[in-house]
Amino acid sequence: MDVNSALSLIRAIPDYPKPGILFQDITPMLSNGAALDAVITELATFDQESEIVIGIEARGFILASALAVKRNIGFVPIRKKGKLPGDTFARSYGLEYGIDEIEIHRDAFLPGTKVTLIDDVLATGGTLEAAISLVADAGGIITSIIVLLEIPALQGRQRIEKAAPGAPLHALVIT
Repeated sequence: MDVNSALSLIRAIPDYPKPGILFQDITPMLSNGAALDAVITELATFDQESEIVIGIEARGFILASALAVKRNIGFVPIRKKGKLPGDTFARSYGLEYGIDEIEIHRDAFLPGTKVTLIDDVLATGGTLEAAISLVADAGGIITSIIVLLEIPALQGRQRIEKAAPGAPLHALVIT
């Protein structure tokens, strides 16, 4: 299966989780092995320099862990507050339908480690901006930022380009 056919399996769900939100449901794509392989293979072309892949809870975990396996490198999760044991760095952020907080282990990787940061959707950029700060707190160097979907009308790209100047930002689908 080619990547465009794989991406065509993503479906838009209106008014979820709140009225006015157009949720991008990637589960049909994920449940198709050939589609998932095509997407992960394409994501792997964006960065061969990183030493670790960091995924943001929850759907970013799926993409990041699959990419880490594909590239034979490690995976580090960024989780919602209270989900990681041990010492963490934490950042609060706003999103299009509320406020949340995410964390990373303080010892998730060695300072100076080159990382790819992955999330499923770039909307307002709040989650990714907080994740970029967490990677910096832990001493990581972002070599690329990858999202499956980008919603340009919400102007998240501009926010991310300010938060991580020089780090290439890749999106497979721009809606």
